[in-house]
Amino acid sequence: MIRSKIVFLLASMAVFLTSYAFADVRIKDLVEIDGVRGNDLVGYGLVVGLNGTGDGLRNSPFTEEAMTNLLERLGINVTGENFRSKNVAAVLVTAALPPFARAGGRIDITVSTIGDAKSLLGGTLIMTPLNAADGQIYAVAQGSVIAGGVTAEGDGASVTQGVPTSGVIPAGARVEREIAFDFTEMRQMRLALRDPDFTTAARIERAINDRFGVQIAEMTDSGTVRLNLALANAPSPAHLISLLENIEVDPQQRARVIVDQRSGTIVLGANVRISRVAVSQGNLTLRIQESPIVVQPNPFSVGGAPIVVPNTTVEIIEGENTRLALVETAVSLPEVIEGLNALGVSPRDMIDILKAIKAAGALHAEFIVQ
Repeated sequence: MIRSKIVFLLASMAVFLTSYAFADVRIKDLVEIDGVRGNDLVGYGLVVGLNGTGDGLRNSPFTEEAMTNLLERLGINVTGENFRSKNVAAVLVTAALPPFARAGGRIDITVSTIGDAKSLLGGTLIMTPLNAADGQIYAVAQGSVIAGGVTAEGDGASVTQGVPTSGVIPAGARVEREIAFDFTEMRQMRLALRDPDFTTAARIERAINDRFGVQIAEMTDSGTVRLNLALANAPSPAHLISLLENIEVDPQQRARVIVDQRSGTIVLGANVRISRVAVSQGNLTLRIQESPIVVQPNPFSVGGAPIVVPNTTVEIIEGENTRLALVETAVSLPEVIEGLNALGVSPRDMIDILKAIKAAGALHAEFIVQ
């Protein structure tokens, strides 16, 4: 009963994905605008206020050095003191500066320990400069850390849920420097497809030109569509983007099979096709069991001692209902899923079957193993 429900659910999901795989998508969801990009930021800081879960300063001397420098900048001299606080943790702070971020704006940050701290729960990040790849400071972070997990331990056992050594601070950094980029001075613009495809790029070109009635878009390759802003007759590049980003097109996708061997996850694209092939999934188990028998000496025997007699049981078990399934030519995604589930195989066995079908040349899709 449970297996039939699972098969029905997977088949229903496959039909749903197939039905909507070719729905119209907005251009803004398919492309990135050349020059409009974020920038990664990173900084080194300290989290204080931990309840004895910070770095062990003997194992993390960099934490003690950073804390000493911080206190000296605040006018407190601790040089030569026996400073052994466990309420401090050294962390790396990461963030992404979004495009067109202005000074005074707020961005989210992620805080991660680099020492042997056990948890950041309840900690507060002290003012931390965030640098970009050019070495300049673009933001300053500070605030209370929201940890992503919790740890509890006793004398004989411990339990950890989530990742307590990493956390986030929503709007925890303030932008101090803006990226020097004048969007209004652009005379030509390129749209970069997130998933390069010649057919999709051609459809974007045609949809934009039909919308404006002028040949302002030109496909240069599978991943780029170039726009001529002078022919668009728009007040500014920003106005032009606002007019074209909501135009809908029908994108094309390459047939892909994505396999995650660690979790046993399989994702099949709607365009996956399989040629006529026969599939059989076997389940052969070899079981060896040792049950030694202790034999005692006879009563009143002189010098007798118990001996151990080996007792080994060897059994070969072949799975029931092992069948040979025939997959017809160019079957669709729902039929692929229904046929594989009909064999009664587990997800990991299904991964091996898909690998074998690909090796046989019958799987017409890009096979990606993660």
